[in-house]
Amino acid sequence: MRNITPALQAHFGLETTSIATIWKLTRRDGVVLGFTDAVADLTLEGADYLAATGFTPSDVALKGDFSVSNLELDGVLDAASISEGDLLAGKYDYAEVLISLVNYMDLSQGSLVIKRGWLGEVSFQRNQFVAEVRGLSQKLQQNFGEVFSPGCRANLGDARCKVALAGFSFSGVVSSVVSQQIFKCAALTQSAGYFSGGQVNWSSGANVGLQMEVKDFLNGQLSLVLPMPHNVQIGDGFTVIAGCDKAFSTCLSKFNNGVNFRGEPHVPGMDAILQTSGTFR
Repeated sequence: MRNITPALQAHFGLETTSIATIWKLTRRDGVVLGFTDAVADLTLEGADYLAATGFTPSDVALKGDFSVSNLELDGVLDAASISEGDLLAGKYDYAEVLISLVNYMDLSQGSLVIKRGWLGEVSFQRNQFVAEVRGLSQKLQQNFGEVFSPGCRANLGDARCKVALAGFSFSGVVSSVVSQQIFKCAALTQSAGYFSGGQVNWSSGANVGLQMEVKDFLNGQLSLVLPMPHNVQIGDGFTVIAGCDKAFSTCLSKFNNGVNFRGEPHVPGMDAILQTSGTFR
């Protein structure tokens, strides 16, 4: 059941209305932003909603059968509120979204919440971003539990893995730059592939506070999975964590952590199962 004030409900019944849609985004870092399709900025319950930000929502399709009811938001970047760098850095991925209707001529009538959910991953092309809003029923579509797998299901350093990351984390500074995706650190002398699949956490420079997965490592050169949203410069500081390919052999030889391996490396694969089943024909 949706909560609506008598005054707002009465306004909906009028022949001519002044209804506007407001979107409230709460990022995972706690930053709150508000947007509206009204012709002027609005302030409601202490939150500011900026007008003319380029947002264009698709129709909100609400379903009562627990199937996923999603919508899409697309828009043109507004430099005053959303930057390309923040989008590429993933700051808006999985942000909480609250979409409501208000009477922009009389905000004291309150609001009617029409959808609550989260943004999926935000894509960006030609100065245009597109984000899918996933409703609460999206959670019901997710699978929970685990299946047998030869690879480890834990993440390096988490509560199940129990590896102390301090022993596999190395600080460094950028000594030369190829691009925003490839750079070298002269202090990193580990063997080839040691940091592949690991993670870089920036401690200074334009990308401070951001992180990115390492694609490859060779001769002190780090290649990232994706370019950093801001320029990487000589002298930028970072911490890089060793990579783990989830294999049992790596867990033993690289991390000496076989006792905490969260996989089944000796379970026969599909080929072995099919060969075995063929002997009973």
